[in-house]
Amino acid sequence: MKKFHLHLVSDSTGETVNSVSRSVMAQFEGVEEEEHLWSLVRTRGQMERVLEGIQENPGVVIYTVVSEELQEILLEGCRKIGVPCISVLSRILREMSSYLGIKESDKPGRKYELDEDYFTRIEAINFALAHDDGQQTHELKEADIILVGPSRTSKTPTCVYLSYRGLYAANVPFVKGCPLPESLFKLNGPLVVGLVISPERLVVIRKSRMQSINEERETSYVDIDKIKEEVQEAKKLFAQQKWPHIDVTRRSIEETVAIIMNLYREHQQAKEIK
Repeated sequence: MKKFHLHLVSDSTGETVNSVSRSVMAQFEGVEEEEHLWSLVRTRGQMERVLEGIQENPGVVIYTVVSEELQEILLEGCRKIGVPCISVLSRILREMSSYLGIKESDKPGRKYELDEDYFTRIEAINFALAHDDGQQTHELKEADIILVGPSRTSKTPTCVYLSYRGLYAANVPFVKGCPLPESLFKLNGPLVVGLVISPERLVVIRKSRMQSINEERETSYVDIDKIKEEVQEAKKLFAQQKWPHIDVTRRSIEETVAIIMNLYREHQQAKEIK
């Protein structure tokens, strides 16, 4: 296993550079990075401390810094240390600026300003938390997207991810033998999406969950035959209700969200036609 230091430098929260680095590292097998995240780097003094850290643990540097002055300090420092320094945004900003004929702003963390979009995301996150795991089902009509699926099919993190996109997302658990709330079947606004997973994978996830709470009893919750029936019944329900469903067995949360977003766009377009 090849190991190396990976420095992620950002003048904002580091979300962008972190996402990019994960996507890149997923393409390389047999390597393990020791990640160093340097976020909210907005002054010369802060950048100099970053360079001290890079000097102590030399490795690849990936950055999202829009200030030309700070970029120059980082690039020059990395050149002296002898490590690669890769910009995530420079090429994109340059091409966009050229096409639009507008010089980009050098204001760090611009997308995190307390504007209307910011407060929309906060409200959406609060909605997702308040309507998690079948809570307040009488308010499901207020949701943009509702996820339905067996326990441990990543409904909650998927809803939170969707809420960060500004969408009101709720989730309702599918439990074999327990009826779903009637309100779920009377909706004509929200998009309802089913989540399923292979029984074999679901057994592993549920057993891990049971161990984490020190529960050692064997129950139907982790019985492979019962789980197969549960997943099959969930698929049957989704087909009956004509709800699209996604198999999340080999998908990351980000991939699942991307599919849901496409379904949501199609759902919105269909509503507009009506």
